[in-house]
Amino acid sequence: MVTGGGTAGHVIPALPVVEALLEAGSSVHFVGSAKGLEESLVAPLGIPFHGVQAGKLRRYFSFENFVDALRIPVGIAQAWRLLARIRPAVVFSKGGFVSFPVVVGAWLKGIPVVAHESDLTPGLANRLAQRFATTLCVNFEATRAERVKVVVTGTPLRRQLLNGDAVRGRERLGIDTERPVLLVVGGSLGATRLNEAVRTALGRLLADYDVIHVCGAGKMDASLGALGGYIQREYVSDDWGDIVAAADLVVSRAGANALNEWLTLGKPHLLVPLPRAASRGDQIENAAHAQSRGWSMVLSEDALNSETLVAGVAKLAALSGEFRQRMQAFRRHDSTSLIVEELSKATLAR
Repeated sequence: MVTGGGTAGHVIPALPVVEALLEAGSSVHFVGSAKGLEESLVAPLGIPFHGVQAGKLRRYFSFENFVDALRIPVGIAQAWRLLARIRPAVVFSKGGFVSFPVVVGAWLKGIPVVAHESDLTPGLANRLAQRFATTLCVNFEATRAERVKVVVTGTPLRRQLLNGDAVRGRERLGIDTERPVLLVVGGSLGATRLNEAVRTALGRLLADYDVIHVCGAGKMDASLGALGGYIQREYVSDDWGDIVAAADLVVSRAGANALNEWLTLGKPHLLVPLPRAASRGDQIENAAHAQSRGWSMVLSEDALNSETLVAGVAKLAALSGEFRQRMQAFRRHDSTSLIVEELSKATLAR
């Protein structure tokens, strides 16, 4: 049984693991939130999907916390019944608030749990889940955890990303110029402040680049649709590997999955981490870690505007060769195989 959700970042890295398990002859079920995006992301794999109640684990005061506090025990009961019926040999948890009821349910049933954390420091769901897990697989060697076996596996990447083709990507995007491509990504939910800075700076950016802007669902600007060299997408799935392969430079948030993609593929990138006011600070930590090793350029959201964005892209272009060279020191793992191995170990030790 595989679980995770809340954002695409808690689902997409689990998909290569599911594919590997299916190829090995395993039966796999996925558990996500009852009304989340997980089902649509998992659907192409053709595996059973089960939705459970999930209460978001907030760190701040909100009346919704009281309602969600009631959803958590309901979700645990639902997960316990699913586990009793399906009887999986092991649970793989990719994190997110929907995973917590499944992990607790598995612990109550005596089913081993292998969890995975992409960020430098574990999120709240994974910190709680550690109490019930046998193993925590992590992306960064610097990640620390308590009361659980920690294994550095890296984060799985989709095969289409590893097999991306730059020529095919340009063809898919309709780019027929020789200019370099600048890819701007705000994450699966988009990034309003980053979107605004990019659009304000378009006149200057388009003088040197074709700009591919992944802006988030419902955040397209129809008035810019006919602007030559500017291509907007709400979200990219099927042709993502080719689009990334076509990119010469990247501007993105500092989510661990995105950062792992840029480092693994050697894409010079400028990170604009989500600020602490809108997160637990995990993106700031990810960005600082990568910057300290010379892999990434970082621009804080407080300092983000069209002027600093243009200047940052210009500096990134000038130093792109140095960044590519330094990123070669990033340790790349066969993450999917390592995680499948841990799942096998947990099953055998049961």
